[in-house]
Amino acid sequence: MSAESEPRYPFVVVDVSAEVSDELAATLFELGASGVEERDDQTLLRGVGAGRVTLVASFAERAEAESAIEALREIDATLTPRIEEVVGDAWRDAWKEHFAPFALTPRITVAPPWVEAPTPPADGHVLWLEPGRAFGTGLHATTSLVAELLDAHADELSGKELLDVGTGSGILAFVALKLGASRAVAVDNDADVIEVVEENAERNGLRDRVEAREATTEDITREFPWVVANIEARVLRPMAEDLVRLVAKGGWLILSGILESEHDEIVARYLGLPRGLRHVETRRRGDAAAADTAWVAIAFAG
Repeated sequence: MSAESEPRYPFVVVDVSAEVSDELAATLFELGASGVEERDDQTLLRGVGAGRVTLVASFAERAEAESAIEALREIDATLTPRIEEVVGDAWRDAWKEHFAPFALTPRITVAPPWVEAPTPPADGHVLWLEPGRAFGTGLHATTSLVAELLDAHADELSGKELLDVGTGSGILAFVALKLGASRAVAVDNDADVIEVVEENAERNGLRDRVEAREATTEDITREFPWVVANIEARVLRPMAEDLVRLVAKGGWLILSGILESEHDEIVARYLGLPRGLRHVETRRRGDAAAADTAWVAIAFAG
């Protein structure tokens, strides 16, 4: 097949400040993007650095991408969006060459299924993971911070059931199970990622201990001793009541997807609810002085 006849995939690429990246990503979806990747200093493919985020939005047709660029310029004339095209299907697997086994926590090594089995740490485990079209390789700070908190509190987690809200690839549910959780319920509002979670569960021999389904917090009616949600602060704010409602008495709630600059507001939001949670611990990644680029994960307990 010649290059002229191969399929072409248009992307809108725009560099923005970290504090407006979530809002602009949502705008790109409203403009017709089928997916939006965020690249920063913590992701597999780096952004432009210096507290900036590179948004890469995929579109079905070039005309749609061009319309989105016009709309972005009308919204903010200082933006400099551009179109990039990839020809052919090889790009779909190109990221795999950068995804090698790595230590996610002191006891969990993450490995992609196309490599030889790595040696796990002492008293540790290998987690086989292919993110596919779902977020969550473990390489981003928001994911690794939650995983580290689960590892640090593995004794309390052992034998308990965990709810993973916004599960993506299912990585946090699998980390919990490897660390001794009895069962995990993994939910996401994106139906496409559920198959990814089920495939990863099968790879790790965990299929009978994971329930993966399309759902939101509003769809869940029972409580869990452990709840984790690695989403974004703009989503965690309005869903605070629902998330806290799902935490059993004496249970744990871990949140991430939160910048240092958003930390105090999120803590106040969750502590201000009638349920009476207490703030147990905050873990940080990055320079706390650069509050719009450093990430945090926050642990609460009932």
